[in-house]
Formats: sequence, structure tokens, C-alpha cells
Amino acid sequence: MRLDKFLKVSRIIKRRTVANEACDADRVLVNGKPQRASYNVKQGDILEIQLGSKLFKAEILQINEFAKKEDAPLMYRTIE
Repeated sequence: MRLDKFLKVSRIIKRRTVANEACDADRVLVNGKPQRASYNVKQGDILEIQLGSKLFKAEILQINEFAKKEDAPLMYRTIE
């Protein structure tokens, strides 16, 4: 699954266009490296997202094409 779509489906970022812009601005790191929105995420990848002054860090646990609001937090585990 593409990185921008994962961010939207998991509801880490609410809109795919916003996720795309964050990737273009190098505010999204996967395993310590800035990645483009087209990067294919895998289970076990570590995401670091700079959201304003906050740093959000999470590990991808599962990848689902669609997720209900209740199931979205099960797709990742917050670190720190």
C-alpha cells in the first residue's frame, strides 16, 4: 500500500492530499529516511511524522485497504 494511502486509511492524517504534501515536504520518515508518497509500506516499518512541533512515531502492525473508525488504531502502535 502507498504511504499516503496508509496514513489516510489508518487515520493518522485525515486527508490523502495532506499526507501527500507532508511527504513532499520531507516531514514523513520511514525507517529513518524521508520517503515519497508512492513508497510501499510494509509491516514492521517505523514511521516518524513531524506534525507541527510534535513528532509522531509509530510502527506499522497491519495493512488493510479499508478500515472502520474503530479498527484504524489497530493498524499501528505508537512508540514513545
